[in-house]
Amino acid sequence: MPDPARARRLAKRISTLVASAIEYEIKDPRLAGVTITDAKVTNDLHDATLYYTVLGSSLSEEPDYDAAAAALDKAKGVLRSKMGASLGVRFTPTLAFERDTVPDAAVKMEELLARARAADEDLARVREGAKHAGDTDPYRVSEEEGEAVSGGPDDSEDIGDRDRQDD
Repeated sequence: MPDPARARRLAKRISTLVASAIEYEIKDPRLAGVTITDAKVTNDLHDATLYYTVLGSSLSEEPDYDAAAAALDKAKGVLRSKMGASLGVRFTPTLAFERDTVPDAAVKMEELLARARAADEDLARVREGAKHAGDTDPYRVSEEEGEAVSGGPDDSEDIGDRDRQDD
């Protein structure tokens, strides 16, 4: 019987165990910048998917995603055995690692927002000295009557009356 709440608790525990094992126990230099961001466990508790990001060693250096994926794949068995010893469940879930694309999407969104802000600032600069087209009061007012005057047939006469006048 699947229990989603238990699967979430187990996912959180797996995430913590794997992250600490990567940081303190596995001595692979390719895992130096790997951070576990999220974990999901199937409701039957047989498969766990761990999402990770890789931070570069400096701001100008691009992270090596391929090396990190290879290192995680190599360490998968060790991580699963350490996890099995610590979890205390009947079946230790299999591990699958997927690169987390949320940080990349966040960077892309920030770039799009920056471009939108720049476009708004440009538009604000253009609007600073702009004037409205036409008169300040676009509704002409007859001085004697005080009513709005327009050249259209709807304001001065009924369309039906106009048709009768043409006959």
